[in-house]
Order: sequence, then C-alpha cells, then structure tokens
Amino acid sequence: MAAAIAYSLQDTQPDIFYPDSDGKPTANNTEHAECIATTKYGIESVFADRDDVFVAMDLFWYPVKGKPRIVLAPDVMVALGRPPGKRKSYRQWEEGGIAPQVVFEFLSDSNTTSEMAAKAVFFERYGVQEYYIYDLERKELSGLIRFKEEDDLLEEIPDMNDWTSPRLGIRFDMSSGNLQLYKPDGQPFLSFLEVEALRQQAEAKLEQAREELGETREQLLITAQMLDQSQSRTNALAAKLRELGINPDVL
Repeated sequence: MAAAIAYSLQDTQPDIFYPDSDGKPTANNTEHAECIATTKYGIESVFADRDDVFVAMDLFWYPVKGKPRIVLAPDVMVALGRPPGKRKSYRQWEEGGIAPQVVFEFLSDSNTTSEMAAKAVFFERYGVQEYYIYDLERKELSGLIRFKEEDDLLEEIPDMNDWTSPRLGIRFDMSSGNLQLYKPDGQPFLSFLEVEALRQQAEAKLEQAREELGETREQLLITAQMLDQSQSRTNALAAKLRELGINPDVL
C-alpha cells in the first residue's frame, strides 16, 4: 500500500517549469545587437542547405532535465545534428542529448569578469566544443576549444587571427582592428543593412537588364519589319520583271 501511495503522490506532482526568458534584453546596445544578429544569420546562411543544424541567439539552454536553475542563454549557439525550427528554449534531453557544440559571446561594458568565468565553466562542464568571445569595447577576440571531442577541458586558442572553426568552417579575421567573419566560400558575413544594400543593387541591375532586353527586342522587331518590307519590294520587283519577260532568277 505504501508503494502505491508513493506512486500516486509522485504522479500528481506538477510539471517542472522551465522559463523561456529572464526578462532582460538580448543586447545592451546597438553594436551588441548587430554583432549577435549578423553572426546568427551569417551562420544560418552557411548551413542553409542542411536540415541538421540549429542556430539560435539568446535562447535559454537547459542541459539537465529537472534542473531549471542550470541554464544559460549564449549570445549565439550552434547545435550540429539538430534540425532548425522554432523553440522556446533548448532542452537538451529533448534534443537527443546533443549539447550546442559552438557558442559565441559578445562582451559589452556590463559583462563582469566573474560572470564570464562562470560562463566558461558552464560551457566546459556541459559539452561545448568551441567557445568564442569578442570584446566590443577593447576589440579583443579570444577562443577556447576542445581539440579532441573527448577532451575534458577547453583550451585557449593561441592565435585567433585567421583562425578557422573546425566545426563551422568560418574564418575569424581581426586584420582591420574589428572582428570580421568569413564563410567557407570566402564571402564575408554581412549586416542586415549590407544585405539589403546588395539586394537593392541586384534589383536595380535586374531592372536595367530587363530594360535593355526590352530595347533589344524592340530593335529586333523593327529590323524584322524592315526585312519584311525589303522582301516585299524584292518580290514586287521580281514580279514586274517577269511581266516584262525577264527572268529575275538569272540576273
């Protein structure tokens, strides 16, 4: 009877609540927001033809079932082996046990040393393979990596300039004094405004090409009409010569 009662009590316990937000803004300033968004959408564009890569920004990641206090929301995280799509949070036990392998943090003046140290411990403990940190104020880039997946610890990458992520294939460039990410095909990550400018340029070129094509078609039509008129005059002349007893074919 005691076992039955214990089972009944356990069965009626409410579900554990996993919050989807802490009520804090995603970014602390416009530069911070742009870096996060550009990185997130740039990585998504790299893997646009794959259905097994999930990329998110400022999404709560719960690595341990039943432990809602163990949570962190990286600025950008990438989970290889998981499908893209909408999620209110990343609950690892519902994602085949796969931890995000790559995370990005963009530091602003509100980030403290103790906060970043705690994040590094969290990422190391719960399976992150590559951890990249860019300080927006100091323009400093650093990275930690498990050189082998079975390694226990994340190790510092000695030189991040021209570093290429082993798992994402993206390249980090600091030669300009600011962080610039490049896709595996060598194309740079672009901000929304840069993408929009390129889209408008492409539309303008397309419209110009359409106008030029229309002008070419019109010119071809005029040329065809002139040829028809010329052929009509030639046929009329040939008919007149035949009336005069002259065979135009032998002229």
